[in-house]
Amino acid sequence: MTVSDDRNTLIRGARVLGAEAQDVLIEGGTIAAVGPGLSAPDAVVVEADGQILLPGLVDLHTHLREPGREDSETVLTGTRAAAAGGFTAVHAMANTFPVADTAGVVEQVWRLGRESGYCDVQPVGAVTVGLEGRKLAELGAMHDSAAGVRIFSDDGKCVDDAVIMRRALEYVKAFDGVIAQHAQEPRLTEGAQMNEGVVSAELGLGGWPAVAEESVIARDVLLAAHVGSRVHICHVSTAGSVEIVRWAKSKGWNVTAEVTPHHLLLTDELVRSYDPVYKVNPPLRTEADVTALREGLADGTIDCVATDHAPHPHEDKDCEWGAAAMGMVGLETALSVVQHTMVETGLLDWAQVADRMSFRPAAIGRLGHQGRPVSTGEPANLTLVDPAYRGVVNPVGFASRSRNTPYEGRELPGRVTHTFLRGRATVVDGKLA
Repeated sequence: MTVSDDRNTLIRGARVLGAEAQDVLIEGGTIAAVGPGLSAPDAVVVEADGQILLPGLVDLHTHLREPGREDSETVLTGTRAAAAGGFTAVHAMANTFPVADTAGVVEQVWRLGRESGYCDVQPVGAVTVGLEGRKLAELGAMHDSAAGVRIFSDDGKCVDDAVIMRRALEYVKAFDGVIAQHAQEPRLTEGAQMNEGVVSAELGLGGWPAVAEESVIARDVLLAAHVGSRVHICHVSTAGSVEIVRWAKSKGWNVTAEVTPHHLLLTDELVRSYDPVYKVNPPLRTEADVTALREGLADGTIDCVATDHAPHPHEDKDCEWGAAAMGMVGLETALSVVQHTMVETGLLDWAQVADRMSFRPAAIGRLGHQGRPVSTGEPANLTLVDPAYRGVVNPVGFASRSRNTPYEGRELPGRVTHTFLRGRATVVDGKLA
């Protein structure tokens, strides 16, 4: 079955946000009706009995690598991977070559996203020139560009200079922007290879202490409160970080945070294999940290799930641990991991999954056209999921150009059967349209 751009679609019998089954009629890129027993004689019918209908997923943290590292990923292949995973919008991080620190580069990424047609691409601008942490980048020009940048991050590197961080927070306050911080105190992580703890001591690998993350988060929530601006904490990975964010929110400060799927599931015990697929920044932590992260996501301390999709070519990961690049691909497995770790454990229901993977990330990124309710008159950005599906992850079938997944050979639940971007099917019956 194919769904063309100019035909209406009737999704029949879907459980909207996990509730009772309803029909959803899509006309001209918009949800025309929601309710039981709908009919549309000329529409393409999608039989969705038992499936969950969610608003299109939104990722705040995706590395698309273009320009400069097209051997790892391109905007086209990355957005195809996003659509396959149920995402209708992604935020493209700035650590490209050249760095996305000017209006010209962010506009290039934005236009490539529009041309791909598989999901919306919202560029993230660099905080500092060249990600070097010395001088603020063209924040205002990137915001005023066609790309309309609202989130700025030096992700991959920490904005460790407190004065630079303060100035950035002050600058973006004028247009309701947000600074997304990669919290990693560089002096405390020199030579670090994995989480600092029992396993690192036994393996003799350089340890990455939790305090290297937590100290930066503590500083930055205080700075954000001081200047009355917005700060977003990328890929929270420790129990202490969760507590600091919880404390900041209790003060009413404008702080948000994300967690990755891999930090919700995997621990540093996997590093005993010395398989570089488990090498990531921030590193995999302990079981206690995983428990705290799940609880933080469940109670809303952590606002959303973000993939930190970090593709690398084969030669950058298939080598000895010390030389391997850090990062994992995650777009095509994110929803399955969340179902496994949060839904099947009873920590979240499907409506809350929609909140953590669509509504909240769209609100943080100020994407008014994404993360909308599944109701009449709203844009038809939708994801249809078969929660009963069980399958073994095989990266050979990935849409991403890279294969560095930590889940290869692991059975995970759930499968995205359809993704709709403004009413046009980008995924049909589990395959890219």
